[in-house]
Amino acid sequence: MTRAFVCGCRGPALSREEEGFLRGTQPFGVILFKRNVETPGQLRALVEDIRLCVGPQCEILVDQEGGRVQRLGPPHWRAYPAAARFQAADLPIEEKERLVWIAARLIAFDLNDIAITIDCAPVLDLPVAGSHDVIGDRAYGRDPDIVTRLGRAAAQGLLDGGILPVMKHLPGHGRALVDSHLALPVVSVPLSVLEDSDFIPFARNAHLPAAMTAHVIYDAIDPKRPATLSPKVIREIIREKIDFKGLLFSDDLSMHALSGSLHERAVSAFAAGIDIALHCNGHLDEARAVAEASPELEGGRLARVEAALACRKRAALAADAEFDPVEAWAELAAALAIEA
Repeated sequence: MTRAFVCGCRGPALSREEEGFLRGTQPFGVILFKRNVETPGQLRALVEDIRLCVGPQCEILVDQEGGRVQRLGPPHWRAYPAAARFQAADLPIEEKERLVWIAARLIAFDLNDIAITIDCAPVLDLPVAGSHDVIGDRAYGRDPDIVTRLGRAAAQGLLDGGILPVMKHLPGHGRALVDSHLALPVVSVPLSVLEDSDFIPFARNAHLPAAMTAHVIYDAIDPKRPATLSPKVIREIIREKIDFKGLLFSDDLSMHALSGSLHERAVSAFAAGIDIALHCNGHLDEARAVAEASPELEGGRLARVEAALACRKRAALAADAEFDPVEAWAELAAALAIEA
């Protein structure tokens, strides 16, 4: 039976110990990072080996946003522009939407070639003056209307290419003054401010099939627990106010924003209401603790998984089969003055 967690692996090939772990725990998916990527052939072999251990249903995830967050890059894959590059272009919003869609559709083309199935993108956070640049140019701007539209275009481009998008980081990471990979951010603004800005891109894209939480404390909502571990944030804000009913991933539980053992973090995240726990660093001792705390996929959690995967399939079936990646890249490169 599949368990509700995603794990990483340490290098470009599975160790015997990792193979045994994957066979024994049956995770929902495995997430890949630059440490796992050398060449297209090597990466295809790694993905095939993962599925030999877990089964053909195993989802393969990656963070392929473009810009500085791009696990597959030159010389074997294109270097995609960061989200901010689209917003900076002196073009009408409709043309920016098309270019964002093209970039996402090209990313989907690349991922399909490796049999990767889920992209942890787009970023719908709204940076503010003085915030940490952990989001920075990964965002489509500071205007919630523009971020809503460009984020939706990115998600649609991935879906049209048969890749499940995961919008992040609910309910908004843009105000964080520290990097949640290293410390716990605390956002201290009234709820009304969050409702009028940070929540908007997520609420207007609440129909998207999957999302990821933020390891951020919002004083106005729950002053003690970050969103990933907060039943109040997940229930009252993400599920009710933002009205997101889809598949909810945690951000990486190994990040230093969180405290306690990995088992405790996973237990708290599931108790708060997340569907899938994410553990990324590939350390097997930690991954075992997360696996032990992760429930089997069943009930409402399984229904949300099935709905998300069905959404991906429907979008891909409805998409234009005549997509030409060479022509698409030429259009994107010309519009944004990108060197081939």
